[in-house]
Amino acid sequence: MDPTHLIPAPRSTHQVLPGVLCPLDAKTPLAAGPGTEPTARWLRATIGAATGLPLAPGAGHDTGAPGTDGAHGADSAGGVFLRISPEVERKLGPEGYRLVADGHAVRIDGGGPAGVFWGAQTLRQLLGPDAFRRAPVGPRETWTVPCGAIEDAPRFAWRGLMLDVARHFMPKGDLLAYIDLMAAHKLNVLHLHLTDDQGWRLEIRRYPRLTEVGAWRERTKLGHRASPLWDERPHGGYYTQDDIREIVAYAAARYITVVPEIDIPGHSQAAIAAYPELGNTDVIDTASLGVWTTWGINPNVLSPTDTTLRFYENVLDEVLTLFPGTFVHLGGDECPREQWRASATARARVRELGLAGVDELQGWFLGHFGRWLAERGRRLIGWDEILEGGALEAGLSQGAAVSSWRGYAGGIAAARAGHDVVMCPEEQVYLDHRQAPGDDEPVPIGYVRTLEDVYRFEPVPPQLTGADAERVLGAQANVWTEVMEDRRRVDYQTFPRLAAFAETAWSSLPPPPERDFESFQERMTAHYARLDALGVEYRPPGGPRPWQRRPGVSGRPIDGSPPIV
Repeated sequence: MDPTHLIPAPRSTHQVLPGVLCPLDAKTPLAAGPGTEPTARWLRATIGAATGLPLAPGAGHDTGAPGTDGAHGADSAGGVFLRISPEVERKLGPEGYRLVADGHAVRIDGGGPAGVFWGAQTLRQLLGPDAFRRAPVGPRETWTVPCGAIEDAPRFAWRGLMLDVARHFMPKGDLLAYIDLMAAHKLNVLHLHLTDDQGWRLEIRRYPRLTEVGAWRERTKLGHRASPLWDERPHGGYYTQDDIREIVAYAAARYITVVPEIDIPGHSQAAIAAYPELGNTDVIDTASLGVWTTWGINPNVLSPTDTTLRFYENVLDEVLTLFPGTFVHLGGDECPREQWRASATARARVRELGLAGVDELQGWFLGHFGRWLAERGRRLIGWDEILEGGALEAGLSQGAAVSSWRGYAGGIAAARAGHDVVMCPEEQVYLDHRQAPGDDEPVPIGYVRTLEDVYRFEPVPPQLTGADAERVLGAQANVWTEVMEDRRRVDYQTFPRLAAFAETAWSSLPPPPERDFESFQERMTAHYARLDALGVEYRPPGGPRPWQRRPGVSGRPIDGSPPIV
């Protein structure tokens, strides 16, 4: 495998011994320095399974004594050596790594444990696509790595993928598989959209009806909400708390943080169907509501009462025990105000709080929970609407971060206001949008966003410079699943574009017009073979395969180029 075929592209590569290959065989030991043991376990379980190589612990454990170039001291010993290197951390940061393969050994020095792991992912690519299988495909005594040196580090600390498991539930096994796919692309944040009008996917033991009722809908709209078609089968599912602990631990072993999203105060009909007192009971008969079966912006929003606040505080108490990361995503988007305007209870709360009107209730909700999370050492992150409706005046702390989805504008405003930002503009990195024009694309949604379009996505807009630009934590690709009923459909929409996105988030690329997309396409030739070995049902470059099409199921295609806003 040519090191120039790596995805994401590394920061630098150079040949050590041109034309010479470093062999790995049944006698090759794997020596793990302190702090690298999780990566050693991953190598044995993953690459070991694919190659049939035992990668037994080395009898002569590498001391890691550096030479003048920072290489390992056990230069005469063959094997695979893993080490955390302060020198690499100083030069490349904790997620950076140096991989050196000479004629007899492969050495991975990481700036921290994550850096060692990302180096191991690069080693897997260097071994060729068969290293991505789950078992050997034939007798092969020796595997080889091209001799060379790679130095690499990510551009951004937040390299995310949002999976919407609320609209269509993704079983745990499929979710774990996606964590592996993220790791293979050096992505490190999994944003789980766990609750919405169409389903509540997280067990909350204090409120069992959230999953007994809220996790199930009686039928599902097929295609865009204007479609006349229905899937009359009930749909649902949820993750138990033990499932979540397993998912979080599985991700953490791959240096991926899981960020939960609990949507408030809009997108909440599933919760109201389970506990009607959460809704605006003086406006509608909330007891008659079920889990929503179609798509769009739902008018049934949370009531601004103390009962609602205490309910979601109790929910979040359990959420915090399950997700140890810094951030909790609280949605905060697409919240209609009509029911609040009609509600005497909501208007009374506006007067009590001294707000200018019901439009500020959304900001009040987010300000309350921003403070609540900050008191517990966590940070709120939400869609860019959290900056509207008086949220800052209501006490939304500077520690809150913004997911900028309605173009770049929200992120620009947030960064200039002192907030950290994750760039995920709909027009660039919403992977539910169609990949090509034409009638063959299944359930076509939104603008055409090709592989090249995603490759030319730039997370930091030119309007941000200096300290404001530094507030861009990174980028995230979002996968909304209204028209993706199972993993095969998610695979089709997500790949191969996620590979292009991963490179924009990891690699230090030139400005978008100057990016060498032709070179990326050449590297994708090798990467398609890796995706094949992993069993990913991606969209082929020539268009969908017959079984990937969905004739007769209408979407919502938008013509023309998307606005850059």
